[in-house]
Amino acid sequence: MQVTETAAARVKELLQEEGKPEVALRVAAQPGGCCGFQYSMLLTDSVSDQDRTEEHYGVRVVIDKDSAPLLSEATIDFDDSLERSGFAIENPLGGGGCTCGH
Repeated sequence: MQVTETAAARVKELLQEEGKPEVALRVAAQPGGCCGFQYSMLLTDSVSDQDRTEEHYGVRVVIDKDSAPLLSEATIDFDDSLERSGFAIENPLGGGGCTCGH
């Protein structure tokens, strides 16, 4: 997984606002939904021995063992433009089709 410098800078800002610079960004993915995967991102200080921990531009990123293969080629970016503002996950493994099975 990759985290862009822009996304890492925004995470650092959020950590400073929270007053918790030691906290990590937890990223998870689950198969499902019409976009291929459902993603979650949250700030956490809970890390298990089975989690994978990476560092990107000074931000600690934690990924659970089940999400790691689903996120192996993903890129997290942050966009702050007139059209949208927020984090985005680009994942070539996510596909674009429905995975509901119906």
